[in-house]
Amino acid sequence: MAADSPSTEVASGNGVDCDAFRRFADFVPLMMWRTGDDGARVHHNESWLAFTGRRAEDEIGEGWRRNLHPDDFDRHAALVSEAMAARRPFTMEFRLRRHDGAYRWILDTGKPLTDGGAFQGYVGTCFDITDRKHAEEHSEQVLVEKEALLAEVYHRVRNNLQVMVSLIGLYGRAAPPPCRGSFEALGQRVRAIALVQQHLHEAPHIASIDLRDYLHRLASGLGQLRRAGRISVGVEGHGTSLVEPRTANALGMIVAEIVSECLDTTAESVACGVVIAIDAQAGAPVRLTVLSRIEPDATPAKVEVPNLGPRLIAAYAAQAEIAVRGVGTEDEPLELQLPEALVNPPR
Repeated sequence: MAADSPSTEVASGNGVDCDAFRRFADFVPLMMWRTGDDGARVHHNESWLAFTGRRAEDEIGEGWRRNLHPDDFDRHAALVSEAMAARRPFTMEFRLRRHDGAYRWILDTGKPLTDGGAFQGYVGTCFDITDRKHAEEHSEQVLVEKEALLAEVYHRVRNNLQVMVSLIGLYGRAAPPPCRGSFEALGQRVRAIALVQQHLHEAPHIASIDLRDYLHRLASGLGQLRRAGRISVGVEGHGTSLVEPRTANALGMIVAEIVSECLDTTAESVACGVVIAIDAQAGAPVRLTVLSRIEPDATPAKVEVPNLGPRLIAAYAAQAEIAVRGVGTEDEPLELQLPEALVNPPR
């Protein structure tokens, strides 16, 4: 028989006969069964009988199927029938009634037997995997509950941020004219915070966020948040990386601050551009360069806003242990190095 054949060669006559197989199977401390060439069971070992609490003669043929869980009966029959027709191995999970009446999850693996190339039936082994199934179900339930909690937290954060924007707008309109620009800048920053939270919430895997995908989505949103059509945010460079939520949040806030600074210092008619360059080579620290480009001789904003950008950026970076240097202009780009613990995915 070829080495890659899915069948197991068995001998008869002077070789390993059926009685020898039974003696061997009864000695093995796991559930085993064997069928004839018609697929009907001809033997169940002592471990099987101890598990089901039934007599050997009760299990022969199709008798053993009386212990199958009703919901698994048809599925098991269909899979085994398909495997028999193709003479190929099969593996499946089903519930089998134990001697105490409890249904236990079983991992069943069957393999075809041949003798001189002739099909002789199947031999199979069974493992009780109930504890593993329960652990999986518990993990799935925990994940569902966690996702529901995250959704509720995001919903509350979003609502609170919307209230803050409204309050800032009310106070801004009531403030003296020289102060209104500062209120407007503050409102725009709160909107940017809401946008960052939205994109974190929408990430496919919140525990490990794809840096390039996240920055692309965030850049598109920031470009429409204020002065749409006259502000562009682009992402370029090489590679990507998986980052933790706190790192993604800090980066989002830093990029949003660079965009806000660009807009705060120029008139509404001025076009601004922000470029984010990623350098994420495998095995090396992830670095980002962020800079803003403003039209030459751009008209400055009529209302001066306090320049808090450098202090805010330093605070955001410190929260996520991001090394920072520069201010974000073409002459002095903002250079960020992410923590060493981040993982570079395979390319």
